[in-house]
Amino acid sequence: MDDIKFVHLFDVKEEQIIELMNNEMVGKQMPLLAGGFSPENCRDFLKAKKQLWDEHGYGPWAFLIKGEFAGWGGLQPEHGEADFALVLHPRFWGWGRKIFNKVKDQAFSQMNLNSITILFPPSRTNSKAITRMGFADDGQVTVDGALFTRFSLAKSQT
Repeated sequence: MDDIKFVHLFDVKEEQIIELMNNEMVGKQMPLLAGGFSPENCRDFLKAKKQLWDEHGYGPWAFLIKGEFAGWGGLQPEHGEADFALVLHPRFWGWGRKIFNKVKDQAFSQMNLNSITILFPPSRTNSKAITRMGFADDGQVTVDGALFTRFSLAKSQT
């Protein structure tokens, strides 16, 4: 049995998403998440993520690990690229590589993308895990006023 399942974000209780996004350890990793995450923020978040699916045919998933909501992420359009996002509850830190491998397979085998990116806040100084997965530093971008280092991975590099 596969320990990791991808389900639509709407299949997860809003309270679980709110709890994840308000987790202090998670918040330290997300510069765009300032000031807390309210039920209204959650509804806006879910609406925006559904819009990605409607407009682009792909977007982020909720991740279930052994049946338990662990976080959300996957590929979502960002600056004309398919960007990999991963937000996990601290109880599930350590599962990121397995989730990434499933998303990478989806990107390059099923979706036939040529590359994917990761946006990494400069406040997080340990990007070694990203480069060990084959990503290369691709400069900096600003999203909603926050600066990120962009890393890219070409299909030909996998």
